[in-house]
Amino acid sequence: MSKPSFTDKAFLSLTTETQRKCGLNVAKGFFIIIIIMLWSIPSFAGDIKEQPKAEKKPIIITSTTLTADNKTNTAIFEGSVVAKTEDITIYSDKMIVYSDNTRNKITKIEAYGNVRAHKKERAIFSEKATYYEEDEKIVFTGEPKAVEGENVITGTKITYFINDDRAIVEDSRAFLKRRGAR
Repeated sequence: MSKPSFTDKAFLSLTTETQRKCGLNVAKGFFIIIIIMLWSIPSFAGDIKEQPKAEKKPIIITSTTLTADNKTNTAIFEGSVVAKTEDITIYSDKMIVYSDNTRNKITKIEAYGNVRAHKKERAIFSEKATYYEEDEKIVFTGEPKAVEGENVITGTKITYFINDDRAIVEDSRAFLKRRGAR
């Protein structure tokens, strides 16, 4: 048997290369078809409905001064600070906002000095409050006091869960006005 010539080697090389590419393209095409099929399965499952996520409303913060630090991803608000959401307003002397620029969102807010949080007829007073975005909660420390009408609850720490509209008070002491009492 004779040795393959240069043109025979080139042809074999091209054929092998073409087969490899075609095989790769067939595999790629098959993979894409599988992905499309898997992606479209939820559309065939008529009874399965995705629950819409609650859209987060913006937090509007005003103050006398604002110092932004892009290196630490913080914003420091000082002097007559007011932070408003749709239903909660927080007042303080100073507020530090921490953000995660990779996800473009606020991760934590700390409020210091003469902190007051109002929601309808309820208010919580403290020296410090920390809002945790991940858990949707605000932790009040520094002699926190919750007030609703004439009812007052104090403790060492009050944790308010925003989505559940509930609070946990540690070392609580409640002063409750009884109905009909004068």
